[in-house]
Amino acid sequence: MKESLTTALPSRQIAGAPVTNGLMVMALLFLAAGIGSGVYAQAVGHHHAFANTREMPWGMLIGVYAYFAIISTGLCLLAAISHLFGGNKLAPLANRMVWLSIVSLLGAFLVIGLEIENPWRMALGVILHPNLTSNIWWMGTLYGMAVGIMLVEMYLLVTRRFAQALVFGVAGAVAEALANSNLGSVFASISARPFWYGPQLPIFFLACAFLSGAAAVVLFTHLTHVLSREEVSPTVFFGMRSAGKVMALMIFLIGIATAWKFANAYSGNREMILAADSMVSGPLATNFWLFEIGIGLVLPFALLLVSRLNSVQAMSAAALMVLVGQFFSRFNMVVSGQIVPQYAGYDNGLPLYLSYTPAAAEWLLVIGGIGLVGYGFLVGERFLGSLFRTEETH
Repeated sequence: MKESLTTALPSRQIAGAPVTNGLMVMALLFLAAGIGSGVYAQAVGHHHAFANTREMPWGMLIGVYAYFAIISTGLCLLAAISHLFGGNKLAPLANRMVWLSIVSLLGAFLVIGLEIENPWRMALGVILHPNLTSNIWWMGTLYGMAVGIMLVEMYLLVTRRFAQALVFGVAGAVAEALANSNLGSVFASISARPFWYGPQLPIFFLACAFLSGAAAVVLFTHLTHVLSREEVSPTVFFGMRSAGKVMALMIFLIGIATAWKFANAYSGNREMILAADSMVSGPLATNFWLFEIGIGLVLPFALLLVSRLNSVQAMSAAALMVLVGQFFSRFNMVVSGQIVPQYAGYDNGLPLYLSYTPAAAEWLLVIGGIGLVGYGFLVGERFLGSLFRTEETH
C-alpha cells in the first residue's frame, strides 16, 4: 500500500525548504500554545481562564469556531463545483481546496473542542444521545460526517480514482452546506436574542462561506508559489482570477445583506436598536467600521476593481484583507447579539452594554487554531504538492 501511494504521488521538492521548515516549527509552536491554553482552562476551570460570564456565555472562541468552519464550507463547495462541472477555470485549484477544507475544519474542531468544558461529552453525545430536534446536534454530526467524507475523497484523489472521489466530493459538499446552515440556525433560532433571530443568518453564513473559501484558496495558492519560488502558471492564474471574481461578487452581496440587517434592526425593538448601535457607534464600532467593513469589504473590493484581477499580489492582498474582515465579522456577530443586557428596561441598575474583553487564554486558543491550519497547509504542500499541480487535476 505504501509503495502504491508513493508511485501514485511523487514527492515535491520545495525550493524554500529551510524557510518552510521554520514556518512549520512556528506553526507547531502556535499549536502547542493553543493546546496548552486549553489544558490550562480544563485545569483551572473555564470560568477562570476565559472571559465568558453568566450574562455573556458565548465569547470570541465561538466566533473563531464559526470562522474556521465557514472557511471550510466555502472551500469544499468551490472544490465540489469545480470537480463536478469540470473544465472550468477553478479546476486547477480544486484539489488544494479539498485539503485546505479538511485542515480548516480540523482547526474549527480544535477551537471548539478546547472551548467547551467537557469535550469528550461532545463526541459521545452525538453518537449515544442523538437529538434530532437540536441544531447543534445536526451541526456537529454533519461537520463530523463532512470531514470523514473529505478524508476519503482525499485518499481517492491521491490514488487517482477520480470518479469515486467526485461522488465523495459532492457528498461532502452537501454535508458541509447543511452543517453551515445549521450553524447559522444555532444563532438564528434563539428568539431571546433579537439581533440574531430570524431567517437571514443561515443564508448569510453560506454567502460568507463562498467569500472566505475563495479568499483562502487565492491566499494559500499565492503563498505556495512564494515558498516554492515558482512562477504562477497561466492556468493557475486564471483559476485565481475566477476565485477573485467570486470574492468580488460575494463582497458586493454581503455588503447589501449587511446594510439590510441594520435597516431591519433599526426598525425593530429597543434591544435590536441597541445591538446595532453597539457596532455603529458603541463599543464594537472600531471592530465594525475599521476591520469588518473597511478592511474586510471596502478595501478588497476597491483593490480587485482597480487591479482588474490582473495582479496576483493584489488578489492575494485582497484575500488576506477579506479573511481578516471575516474574523472580526464573526466576533462582532457573536458579541453584538449578547452585549445588550436581557433585562434592560426592567432593572435600572444594569449597564447599557455588557463588557467583554477576550482573555489571554482565548487569544492563545485562536493562535493554536491558526497554527493547526498553517501546519496542515505546509504539510499538504510538502507531501501532496504534486496533486495540487494543474496536470494532476481531473
